[in-house]
Amino acid sequence: MPYRSFKILFSFFILFFSLGFSQTLSSNLDKTTLALGEVAVYKIQILDLDGKDVQIAPRNELLPFHFEMVNDSIAKQKDIYLRSVKFAIFQEGKFKIPEIEVKVGGKIFKTIPYEVEVINTAKKGDQINDIMKNKEVELNVKDYWDLYKFYVLVTLLIIAIIILIIGIIKWGRKSKSSPAVTTNETLKDLDKLKKKKYIENQNFRAFYVELMDITRRFITRQYQIPADVLLTDDLIDYMKNTNAISQENEKVVEDIFLRGDLVKFAKTIPSQELMTKDFDEIRDFVRRSTKDVEAEHLRSMNIPESQDNSNIRKF
Repeated sequence: MPYRSFKILFSFFILFFSLGFSQTLSSNLDKTTLALGEVAVYKIQILDLDGKDVQIAPRNELLPFHFEMVNDSIAKQKDIYLRSVKFAIFQEGKFKIPEIEVKVGGKIFKTIPYEVEVINTAKKGDQINDIMKNKEVELNVKDYWDLYKFYVLVTLLIIAIIILIIGIIKWGRKSKSSPAVTTNETLKDLDKLKKKKYIENQNFRAFYVELMDITRRFITRQYQIPADVLLTDDLIDYMKNTNAISQENEKVVEDIFLRGDLVKFAKTIPSQELMTKDFDEIRDFVRRSTKDVEAEHLRSMNIPESQDNSNIRKF
C-alpha cells in the first residue's frame, strides 16, 4: 500500500475514533444584536456523554452580571446535556459572553465567546404614552384610617407599654419601700428570731447578734440611715446629729446596741428577763417607727396627722 494512501486511511481512522468515543461541545446564541430589554437565548449542548458528570457554573450564574436572567433551564440524560439560558440586557453598549469552561468527566472544554450589541430602538422625540391616564382619587378619613391604622395602633400600644412599665417601677418601688411594709417585714423577722428560742436556751450571743442585725437593716430602710455599715458608737452619734429618730427610740437603740456589744465580746452575761425586755423594746420601737415616719411625711406636706397604724400587722 502506498505511503500516501496509508496516511489518509490512518487520518480517517483517527477522525472516526474521535467522533465515536469523545464528547462534542457546541454553543449557540440566537441574536447578536438586541434592543433594550429584548430577550435572547444562549444554548450549550454536549453530546456523547456516556453517563459522565458535567461540571459547569450553577443555575442563574452562567453569564456576566450585565445579563439579566429570565430563565435558566438544564436538561441532562445519559448521552446529552442541554443548557438553555434566556436573558435580557437593559444597558446600551457591547457586552461579551466569555469562554465558558465545562468539565466533562476528567476533561475540560471551552465554549466560543460571543459579543452582543444592545441598542436603544426608541427615536429622539418619540412620545411615550401611558396605557391608562392617571386618575386622581380623593381620600376621606376612613381611607386614611385604613392606610395608617396599623401604625397608629402600634404607636398607641408602645405608649401604653411604656406608661405601664413606668407605673410598675414607680408604684411598685414605692409600695415595697413604704414604712408600713418595712415595719411588717421587720416584725416577721423578729417573730422568726423568737421562734429560735435563743432566750429560753440562754444562747445570748447569737440572740444579740441577730437582734442587732435585724435592727440595723430596719433603721437603714426605714430612716435612710447607713446603720448596716456604721459601728455602734458612730451610729449613735449619727442618730443624735440627724434627729431622724425620736429621742425615745434613740434611747432604746443606744441601750440595746451598747449592751449587745458587751455580750458579743463576752464582757457581760444578760439574764433571760433582760433578753426578753430588749426583744420587746425593739419590737415596740419598730411598731412606733411607722407612725413617726408617716407623721413626718404628712407634716412636710402640710396634711393633718389623722392616720393611724391600722395597716401594721400585730405579732
